[in-house]
Amino acid sequence: MSLPVRILWFFINKISYPSRRGIRLAGTTASPININIKGVLYGIAAALPVFERQNGGHFIKVSSVAGVKVFSPGGTVYSGTKFAVRAISEGLRHEVGAHIRTTTICPGAVDSELKFGSSDADSSQFVQEFYQQAIPADSVARAVAYAIEQPAEVDINEIVLRPSQQEF
Repeated sequence: MSLPVRILWFFINKISYPSRRGIRLAGTTASPININIKGVLYGIAAALPVFERQNGGHFIKVSSVAGVKVFSPGGTVYSGTKFAVRAISEGLRHEVGAHIRTTTICPGAVDSELKFGSSDADSSQFVQEFYQQAIPADSVARAVAYAIEQPAEVDINEIVLRPSQQEF
């Protein structure tokens, strides 16, 4: 007997980077908005018709602890886009009903390529110091697996995980 295969749509948005110069740069780049908001919306638009045809699926989106608490100074716009990912996910959950699950993963500092992503010298130095406390990437993978492994009637809507010593 074969089990039905359900498509899983997992968004790992290309990382946009907060700048230590903050809101003053908000009008100079559309990158966080294009990646963190539009990218999620485009992904949902692509996968939702498939989920609806098969009467099931699971959207998993990566936000950030910056979408739970504003990272400031410097993270105002970035945090705003990560809050938007959470809002989109919750709205999607309401709109699609019980047959499609939605999970938002909100990690804190994770040992990943992110720490090498800034071209801004001030931001880069701050991030290198901040990420000394990072948790391993497999911690996030285990959180995702936990959400996926739940029975069909259980929807883990949000998981926030971070290093135990991370303040925000």
